[in-house]
Amino acid sequence: MDYGMRNRMSRIFKPGDDRTVMLAVDHGYFQGPTTGLVRPAETIAPLAPLADTLMLTRGVLRNCVDPGLDVPVVLRVSGGTSVLKDDLSDEEITVSMRDAVRLNAAGVAMSVFVGSPHERRTIKGLADLVDEANEFGVPVLAVTAVGKDMVRDARYLGLACRIAAEMGASIVKTYHCQGFESVVAGCPAPVVIAGGKKLEEKAALELTFNAIRDGARGVDMGRNIFQSDCPVGMLKAVRAIVHDGASVAQGYEVYLSEKSKKAR
Repeated sequence: MDYGMRNRMSRIFKPGDDRTVMLAVDHGYFQGPTTGLVRPAETIAPLAPLADTLMLTRGVLRNCVDPGLDVPVVLRVSGGTSVLKDDLSDEEITVSMRDAVRLNAAGVAMSVFVGSPHERRTIKGLADLVDEANEFGVPVLAVTAVGKDMVRDARYLGLACRIAAEMGASIVKTYHCQGFESVVAGCPAPVVIAGGKKLEEKAALELTFNAIRDGARGVDMGRNIFQSDCPVGMLKAVRAIVHDGASVAQGYEVYLSEKSKKAR
């Protein structure tokens, strides 16, 4: 791994504990103006300084993020479908590596749909992206998207993560599940977990704690942060668990404390 790649990885995974709290705000690329991201600039501004990394699209980066903000970006570079389509797996690369580098991306992200009708194309797309990204020293985050007919169990997620790592992904994003330790053990690349659908705040912190306990190197969480009734408090609570070794109860107290400040 050359210096550029190692440097970018160290910006995503913080030196010291080698973990990351990524704030996912890329949902609009297929969901449109979803709840909490109707005005992305207003959502991102108070949260970005607390995140280790932002995951977002180039349009939101260019239009909604202060260029003076010192936070690394993992750029979403796949797309092509919307919630209006039954099959969300019909994605392809939508951003060139030249533009990703122009935007100073610390990494690029694309979805891989193992078990979908477009499995081969998205896996081949990942391999091609890795080839191109390697020329620029940019890590690739593979998002192991789950089709509606796929079960989120250790067998399936372990398969999807391993394939992504075998294709050369530097980071793999997946879901927590029962037996998650085996998913991590079978994936040569570092694993971060997705937050998934909005949960009650304490349940989202339990998800975070369990994932870190079971071997995840961090979280890439979106809706459980920006759709919370106190997004700053939730992000601080997640950070406390990921970076400071806080328990669920301690993390929840961080959230409640911030929420009480907001109410005053």
